[in-house]
Amino acid sequence: MRLAFLPVLALALALAGCATPETRLRSGLQNAGLSKAMAACMAERMVDRLSLLQLRRLSALGSLKDKHVTDLTLDQFYRKVRALKDPEILAVSTSSAALCALR
Repeated sequence: MRLAFLPVLALALALAGCATPETRLRSGLQNAGLSKAMAACMAERMVDRLSLLQLRRLSALGSLKDKHVTDLTLDQFYRKVRALKDPEILAVSTSSAALCALR
């Protein structure tokens, strides 16, 4: 009976692995409150500059979203990033946000 669930489990694991780190980061930044365009631009730049662990930590910012705020300002975003206490994440996030804002 348990063997019947193995194909379902294998399919679920395969589908979970389909999301790239960039996709996960982009979704996390959007969930945190950044605009779709800003999240996409930043994720594209940041994915090559940060480790997978750092990208996961950034993606998790979406779970900290204030339910009363629809769009996050960059200042609010920086406060959340600073709270991670990782200077590299802060530097890459800051430079990415600055460059993406100028696009």
